[in-house]
Amino acid sequence: MIAQVLAQATTPQGGGYTQILFFVGIAVVFYFFMIRPQQKKQKEQKKFLEEIKKGDSVVTIGGIHGKVYSLDDNTITLEVDKSTKMTFERSSISLEASRKK
Repeated sequence: MIAQVLAQATTPQGGGYTQILFFVGIAVVFYFFMIRPQQKKQKEQKKFLEEIKKGDSVVTIGGIHGKVYSLDDNTITLEVDKSTKMTFERSSISLEASRKK
């Protein structure tokens, strides 16, 4: 009985290829469900930041809503109230306020 168990344990089962295919399959699933959507979201955010213009309604990462008052290379000045203007880095703008997701 023990000889049979040992004989089965030492004989190759050909599982090397199936194991490789299994890990490749996991990598493909991981790419399509995790990496690709994140890259797409980053691309959309970058495009949005490049297309911001004066008068657009935006929301900052901190949750402050306002209209774009002026633009510089790296900063955006938002008008949050009739007489209140705040300056933010471009990277701190989160999304367009009129978008509904």
